[in-house]
Amino acid sequence: MASMRDIKRRKTSIQGTQQITKAMKLVSTVKLQRARASAERSKGYFTCMYDTVNNILQRVGHIDHPYLIPGESRRKAVVVITSNRGLAGGYNSNVTKLVTRHPEWKKEDLDLYCLGNKGRETFARNGYTVKECDNDIVESPMYADAAALSEKLLASYAAGEIGEIYLAYTGFKNTVSHVPTLLRLLPVDVEEQGEKETSNEAAPIMNFETEDTEALDLLIPKYVTSLIYGALRESVASENGARMQAMDNATSNAEEIISDLTLKYNRARQGSITQELTEIIAGAEALG
Repeated sequence: MASMRDIKRRKTSIQGTQQITKAMKLVSTVKLQRARASAERSKGYFTCMYDTVNNILQRVGHIDHPYLIPGESRRKAVVVITSNRGLAGGYNSNVTKLVTRHPEWKKEDLDLYCLGNKGRETFARNGYTVKECDNDIVESPMYADAAALSEKLLASYAAGEIGEIYLAYTGFKNTVSHVPTLLRLLPVDVEEQGEKETSNEAAPIMNFETEDTEALDLLIPKYVTSLIYGALRESVASENGARMQAMDNATSNAEEIISDLTLKYNRARQGSITQELTEIIAGAEALG
């Protein structure tokens, strides 16, 4: 059995850790409230843009446009949104597993755009090609940041350097529900999006004031940017929610360990007192 000194030292250490986890939980709670409000404000635009493009593509029929046809290149660009810090449960690992455990992907065919240092560390350690890493964008996402990244991706896609563009992020449903999501941005899958149409009404004819290709040239970049921006906002909310849960669990576990150590300390103290009394009685008997 460990000595009383060892038990007391460990109990003090656990109590210090518990104070840290409590503080981190409070900080994450405040950040979660702000991030959730921001995600909810941006979700309307995010959803509207997604539904609008879906509606247009399923009504115009087949259009021979580069954004709707897979490129000749086998390479895939994957935007992976993680955090810069750990202590968030499985938040980071769940996102990276979408890429590392994809059954049809090979690491040599992927160009990764890591938004968050934890994702970069994981992929670099496993031998993936990290094309670009931006750690600041996940701290306070701005629409301009999403637009700049979208422009780079579309330029590579137009140049034939990549044939597909994907987005891996954590969708935010509520405080305790966060869903790792892998979404293909380009080429837009018209058939898949057409399957989401549930209305039985006849689809009206879609007319464009300009040519349909010109309209898509303007619309698809905004579509890609809005998806990236929405994913950033949801990821920030999910990160803080996951960290709040992790710190709450850590605080509860620390409380259980402290209770167990207190019990062990009391038993050790009782044993020590009993031993001293026994020695005193034995000594008295020997003198008598």
